[in-house]
Amino acid sequence: MRADRLAATLLWLCEIPSPTGEEKALCDALVERLRRARLPEPPRRHGDSLVVQVTRGTGGPKVALAGHLDVVRTAHDGPPRIEGDRLYGPGASDMKSGLALMLDLVEHAPEGLDGLDLTLVFYAREEGPFRDNELGLVLEREPGLGQVDLAVCLEPSDNRLSLGAVGSLHATVTFRGRTAHSGRPWQGENAIHKAGRLLVELDALEPRDVVHDGLLYRTVTSATLIEGGRGRNIIPDELTLNLNHRFAPGTSIEEAQREIEGLVGDRAEVAWLDLSPSALPHASHPLVMQLRAAGVNGVEPKQAWTDVARFAELGVPAVNFGPGVNAQAHQRNEWTSIARLVEGDGILRRWIAAMGKATAASLGG
Repeated sequence: MRADRLAATLLWLCEIPSPTGEEKALCDALVERLRRARLPEPPRRHGDSLVVQVTRGTGGPKVALAGHLDVVRTAHDGPPRIEGDRLYGPGASDMKSGLALMLDLVEHAPEGLDGLDLTLVFYAREEGPFRDNELGLVLEREPGLGQVDLAVCLEPSDNRLSLGAVGSLHATVTFRGRTAHSGRPWQGENAIHKAGRLLVELDALEPRDVVHDGLLYRTVTSATLIEGGRGRNIIPDELTLNLNHRFAPGTSIEEAQREIEGLVGDRAEVAWLDLSPSALPHASHPLVMQLRAAGVNGVEPKQAWTDVARFAELGVPAVNFGPGVNAQAHQRNEWTSIARLVEGDGILRRWIAAMGKATAASLGG
């Protein structure tokens, strides 16, 4: 039974711990398991990431499915297990459910698979800093991935087509002052007070709406961390804020940086962290429209950052679609629905079959 098979694969994935930075054991296990599959060539390993060439279709579209091996560290009251329709385990939704579908396509080839060029990318360290994410390393070493017609990141989306991605940057904003005794504040310059006006301005900022392909994205800026002060009776000489700026598709990193610089002005020093690009939705791309027709549960804008943006930097259209329960990502006792896992598998297989038929028709088959 397909549900039992998919659940067993997902349980196997969840039973191998793979918190961010510790993906080696899972990568090793995948290499061993994939050795038993019929593949045109062995998987290529880059660090703790794998590139798996499943088929090389003749005249068909080139498609990449991508999923990250790592999970965030969360608490679980018990080992990975199945209780009714729910499968509990670290990363069950984000995103080992997507990995299970990818692995099942290798071990149980769907109809139409020979009609396309399909590559799978299993990569490490997505949940950490942008610069440590091994998808960047994989894309650098595998130039062929920059030539695919469409990439699908199997992030948890409740089997909805989640299009585009807002960009994200973090900036450390440092206000400088001068220390003094708090009984004689006029002898110093209070860095905390200097930050007050910017904080008021941030509180008054309204989200800025941007529409692409009929989908609404919002540009927003928030202070997410604050640190300052030397003691209860000392006028502080330094205060730092972390600003997180989320910017709509179509905005470059450079444009986003200029916006933050304009907001801060000459009141403080700005240092940049985690510069992550945005990605357009590509709602009218023919392969995206075929995926939509395969029975997805809806179409929505992605008001967050995902690795579709890394593909976008290479000029590759990319979308988010996965069977994981989006609301369960990073939760204590994370779980996913087996029924949604089966549903997602059906959607992917119908999509692949449709691409295979289109290829056969174009070749006169």
